[in-house]
Amino acid sequence: MRARDKAAVSALRSTLAALDNAEAAPVDEAELRGVALEQSPVGAGATEAARCELSERGVVDIVRAEAAERLEAAAQLTAPAHADRAARLHAEAAVLLGFLDDSGTA
Repeated sequence: MRARDKAAVSALRSTLAALDNAEAAPVDEAELRGVALEQSPVGAGATEAARCELSERGVVDIVRAEAAERLEAAAQLTAPAHADRAARLHAEAAVLLGFLDDSGTA
């Protein structure tokens, strides 16, 4: 990271966001409709919800999916004008798969 490896930073940031989204508490459809303003919760933390906790397997599956998504996108970029973008996607996927290989969960 100190070498400002843009591919690694990009891959890790988006994967962390995907993990964060996966841990978000599911929202009930009734909650989406909302309530009247006078019935809404008041106070600090009144609307906080407990987050889901992912298992190690869940984390590995998400990281694998992120890597696969990049490889699939790179495969679709066949025009010579997109060679740089395809190479960057391959590099990002390699970073993510490298983390899986290092942890022994590949």
